[in-house]
Amino acid sequence: MSSAFPRRRALLAVAGVTAAALALAGCASGGSGGGGSTGGTGGSITVGTTDSLVSLDPAGSYDNGSLSVQLQVFPFLFDSPLGTADVEPDIAESGEFTSPNEFTVTLKPDLKWANGNDLTSSDVKFTFDRQLAIADPNGPSSLLGNLESIATPDDTTVVFTLKVANDVTFAQVLSSPAGPIVDEDSFSPTALTPDDDIVKANAFAGQYTITSYEKNSLIQFKKYDGYEGVLDPAVNDTVVLQYFADSSNLKLAIEGGDVDVAYRTFSPTDVADLRDNDDLNVVDGPGGSIRYIVFNFNTQPFGATTAEADPAKALAVRQALADTVDREAIADQVYKGTVTPLYSYVPEGLTGATESLKSLYGDGNGGPDVDKATATLSAAGVATPVVLNLQYTPEHYGPSSADEYALIKDQLESSGLFTVNLASTDWTQYTPDRTNDLYPEYQLGWYPDYSDADNYLSPFFREGNFLANHYEDAEVNDLIAQQAGTTDPDARTALIEEIQDKVAAQLSTVPIWQGAELAVTGKDVSGLTLDGSFKLRYAPLTKG
Repeated sequence: MSSAFPRRRALLAVAGVTAAALALAGCASGGSGGGGSTGGTGGSITVGTTDSLVSLDPAGSYDNGSLSVQLQVFPFLFDSPLGTADVEPDIAESGEFTSPNEFTVTLKPDLKWANGNDLTSSDVKFTFDRQLAIADPNGPSSLLGNLESIATPDDTTVVFTLKVANDVTFAQVLSSPAGPIVDEDSFSPTALTPDDDIVKANAFAGQYTITSYEKNSLIQFKKYDGYEGVLDPAVNDTVVLQYFADSSNLKLAIEGGDVDVAYRTFSPTDVADLRDNDDLNVVDGPGGSIRYIVFNFNTQPFGATTAEADPAKALAVRQALADTVDREAIADQVYKGTVTPLYSYVPEGLTGATESLKSLYGDGNGGPDVDKATATLSAAGVATPVVLNLQYTPEHYGPSSADEYALIKDQLESSGLFTVNLASTDWTQYTPDRTNDLYPEYQLGWYPDYSDADNYLSPFFREGNFLANHYEDAEVNDLIAQQAGTTDPDARTALIEEIQDKVAAQLSTVPIWQGAELAVTGKDVSGLTLDGSFKLRYAPLTKG
């Protein structure tokens, strides 16, 4: 669905910047699982997930599993109050453009880290300087592409100098995975800091601290009384985050009452069963998640570092795959209609979203066209079948990934144009492998950092993008920078549409589908809200 997307030039101390949530009106919840804390206070909550954590250090991760922990324990300059995607000053008192290229933030006074260290503008500068200095291939530094430099005139003032003037997305970037502020006395300025060292240093100033940490097994959070952000203080005393190897075990845990909240990820069949369970609430929220296939421009067939390097043939292979994949069949057969086919890079519901791939590939109406794919390969002089080494990760994006990629393999091979060597790797190994050029073609998914079309463009297609797939295009790079600084809504929308058309012709990635969000709670759990910020907050959760 389409929604309005208002924007403001300046950010005032108490006024949120409208980020246009994806269908916020659809943020429904079942029974007592709705927004607001209506139950008792205190006590402990247990949350279960299959979403593994890559790194507790914000500079070393760019995935939902890591962010879901980081946002509980680290402060942000801007964040989204519960129930909205609008961003407001968090540990900041205010933030505004004091000149076209200068965004000035004033911190609240007397902020403290849980370890007793002062939290000042020096920590803020340190945080963003180290993000750019480390530029970890699995980190979010690509979100900071517009950041030129940072000055700190005093302990509570931070001046961000931006490359592109009037960046309408910058406040949202400060609320994104690139935005957690870290303690300069506890983190290395030039290298990732080990998780255990962060916990030992008690380097936290969010709504919680971490009192016990077993990576991807069990994390215990304790309410931090010194939290000074825009969110309400935690109404529970402790939260235990328990990790599960697969969704079937997570489903058994929520059904048996072993966890109070289950969040990411269930199969479509599991979701149907859970909705029929009268002892549980299934809480639905707006979704911006997408799934897509990435091509490594160096190692794909005819890629730049292969023995038969040929850009025209490499493009033909990408085009033929886009012609052959049947998204409707994937949505219906694998996901039982719980997802929708995606034909462009910005998902439906955000201003500027198009369906650029629908007319360019397949039958022109979203369906596959093997004859067209055959003609494309033949015209480029590509012999068939083309061998694709296609990789996916079996649990990180839900248990249906295996069925999804088995169906994609069948679709491609049934065309007679491809031979697909399909393989899977656990997420913890998958992340470094893909950025080290080990996968010529591979699965990725995306949970948005903020509700703006830019978040589906800048991280993917700007120079130094997080895909690390060796795609670069100077014109696309300039257009992405231009749209970020365009304050006229109609002009910016036109640029966003143009970018999608250009990237669709080049096919750095092939979008497959777009989904939604859900969580499951026990009937005695209150306070769970899923909204357009795409962040699950532990602090409002109560039980009993």
